[in-house]
This record gives sequence, structure tokens and C-alpha cells, in this order.
Amino acid sequence: MSQVSIIVPVLNEQATVQSALSRLCRDFPDCELIVVDGGSTDATVELATPYATVVHSARGRARQMNEGARHAGGDVLWFVHADTAVDPAALGQIRACLADPNVVGGGLSIRFDRRTPGLNYLAWTSNARARRLHHIFGDQAMFIRRAVFDALGGFPDLAIMEDLEMSRRLHRRGRLCLLPATSTASSRRFTAHGTWRMIGFMQYLKVLYFAGVDPELIRARYAAGPWPVRRGRTARDARA
Repeated sequence: MSQVSIIVPVLNEQATVQSALSRLCRDFPDCELIVVDGGSTDATVELATPYATVVHSARGRARQMNEGARHAGGDVLWFVHADTAVDPAALGQIRACLADPNVVGGGLSIRFDRRTPGLNYLAWTSNARARRLHHIFGDQAMFIRRAVFDALGGFPDLAIMEDLEMSRRLHRRGRLCLLPATSTASSRRFTAHGTWRMIGFMQYLKVLYFAGVDPELIRARYAAGPWPVRRGRTARDARA
């Protein structure tokens, strides 16, 4: 049986962290649980402390996950976002697929906490992408063999797309598994900006990354959100 360390990077997650950690403790009691705080200014650390080992890191998801891995004792590292809910069946499936020495890691099948045509489409395409292109993102609860993680030097120190780049590097080392167990991701950002607009926006950001644009610029563009919808007629329309 592989010892699994669950690593949860957080930043100002007081609204979700307590329920997320209590669920992880309940469903995976034999896993080590590490929370990595990136400098929260709310009650995140206080709420997390009763449930997990809390360590501190410079802000940035890649840096936080690498710091969590540095403190972890497991031979499997499992990276879970605070706003996702993990299927309790996932741990057994992780251990079963890692019984194959050619498997270096993988992720869970994503779904969202709301069911709409747009979100259903996004979940389906994300899972198809993971199977065929081996691109696994953080909201799919990526897991990695510790030995392979260390050999790769951890997550690349990128401002964004560190999960995409890590999955590409892992695929060069061995096989990645997409498990049937689900990771239920928050739809809050899609709800706030509009699902189809966000889908197009995320594809645009990936095109920028593959085109070699500085990840720090991509991160800033992501933080700004998709372009606002222009309502009403423009001045030029009015003159016409």
C-alpha cells in the first residue's frame, strides 16, 4: 500500500477550507494532509490548523505545491484544490493504477458542482483531452509518484499553467492515468463570467502559453478575467 500525502495549496480560502479539509479527513483518514498557505489575510490558517499540518510558502500555486511536497512523507503526492470535492473511491483507484510501474501519475475525471450544457460540455472535453493529449489540470486532483516528482524537480516555477507543463513532462517519463473517480470542481468563476465566454477565454490563454508568451503576462490576463460584454450600440453604430 502506497503512503499518500494530500497537499492543498490555499490563499484566502476561509469560505471553503474548513468543509474541504473535514471531508478529506473523513474520506481519507490514512493519508497525510498538508495545507500550504501562500500568505492568506483572512482566517484560512486558523480554520485549517485543526485538520492538517499547515506550512507557509511564497505565494504562487507551483511554489506552494512544491513546498508542500518538501514537507510530505508519502511516496505518492496528491494535489487537491480547496474548492474541489474528491470522490472517496479515488484513493483505491490511485493505488490500483500505481501498481503498474509504468504509471507515473494521473488525475481524476472532472465534473462541476452545477449541471448546465456548457459545464457538461467542458467536463466532457476536459476528460477527453486528458485521455488523448495527457493534459491534466489542477482541478482534476493530479497525483504523482514521489520519485518521479523529485526527478523532475517538482512543478516548474511558472506563474500559471504549471499543471499543464507538469503533465507534459510526466507524460515523457511514463504513463498517465485518468481515473473514473471524480473531482467535482467549483463553477464559481464560470458562473461569474459566463460559461461559454470562460471556455473561450481559457482556450485563448492556452494558445498564448503554447505560443511562448511569458506566463506572468498570461497570469495577469487571467486575473483580469475575460473581456466585458459590450452592451448597446457603440458611438459609431449610433452615428450610422
